[in-house]
Amino acid sequence: MASGDRLLTIDGERLWETIIASARIGPGRTPTGLRRLALTDADREMRDLFAAWCREAGCIVTVDRAGNMFARRLGTDESMLPVVIGSHLDTQIAGGRFDGILGVLAGLEVIRTLNDAGIRTKRPIELVNWTNEEGARFQPPMMGSAAFAGVRPLEWVLARPDAAGCTVGEELKRIGYAGTAPVGGRKLDAYFELHIEQGPILEAKGIRVGVVTGSYEVRGMNVVARGETAHSGPTPMAQRRNALVGASMLIVAVNEIGWAYAPEGKSTSSRIEVWPNLVGILPDYAQVTVDVRHPEATQGERMLADVRRAMRECADRAQVEMEELESWQFGSERFDPELVGLVRSTAERLGVPSLDLPSQAGHDAYYVSRVAPTAMIFTPCERGISHNEAENILPEEAVPGVNVLLHSVLARANR
Repeated sequence: MASGDRLLTIDGERLWETIIASARIGPGRTPTGLRRLALTDADREMRDLFAAWCREAGCIVTVDRAGNMFARRLGTDESMLPVVIGSHLDTQIAGGRFDGILGVLAGLEVIRTLNDAGIRTKRPIELVNWTNEEGARFQPPMMGSAAFAGVRPLEWVLARPDAAGCTVGEELKRIGYAGTAPVGGRKLDAYFELHIEQGPILEAKGIRVGVVTGSYEVRGMNVVARGETAHSGPTPMAQRRNALVGASMLIVAVNEIGWAYAPEGKSTSSRIEVWPNLVGILPDYAQVTVDVRHPEATQGERMLADVRRAMRECADRAQVEMEELESWQFGSERFDPELVGLVRSTAERLGVPSLDLPSQAGHDAYYVSRVAPTAMIFTPCERGISHNEAENILPEEAVPGVNVLLHSVLARANR
């Protein structure tokens, strides 16, 4: 079968069966939910199964020191740089069956389809499972790809703790995925990532393929409020330095900032830690996670400035001190015009209507785009629901996007 033959198609039933097998590992609170946090026993079980599938497909599996897994399908010319497909297999604490997972297993289906058709590509094809994309257990998110792209030092990543004090490095060793391959420094010909949209646009328009042209600017930080413990009864209001009050004021202010920049702008406080968090004593410590997002960089910077202004005002009102403990930034990346054009033209050649749109969520593709030409493909998800156990897709709506991935990778690997 010729590499450009548009009749080449993935096996949709096989892809769905693979997804359902994944969905049995790390069950959530409901029949459709998953709780497969990074580097847990469930993550290890899924990694083991994924590695077995890749080896059955004839791939060579290696793991780097950050736990990123690479499955290599050899090309006819191993001196050429690989074309890479990737995403993640870890989930949110109350996650669905498709976020990230569809992208990895779609890449596996691409390899299986090429095997079935007896097609050997010039360039090798690699499939990657990135470590801790979600950031649900270890913060911040997209940690494995950040180490790979040199955005974060490896030793910093390995030292990141979870809420119980277990570090990434310790947990990689515990589950047997503290690999020996170097992190980063690998040159890629191209990187493709397929993902559910995590938004309602494609479904609402009845379009099966989203061509991702760029991303929202994201600015995030952990903010600490420090006050003073005191008795909740006799302590006069004027003398109180309640860190929880200051943090709560900031949470409300952050929400109002999002409304001020809506509908394009969005701001979130999604997490708070308080100490001692007990009845009868005013807390002297609170930590809040904040992020702001906007498609325009200048507006994103204004939102961030508004958050910092709110920090000062809330600290004064609550008589506490506030500071940024750490911060992160992503979304300023732009995907490779040649690869984006390839995805768009491939969809057209296959007769699949597509829509250009930005990504509003974080993805490993952002960091990889700093070191390699990168493109993303979106497929529809029901009502745009994600990071929720009700997350769902229709198999027939995912197949066109995976076929676009197949033919885009094939064209790039044989060019």
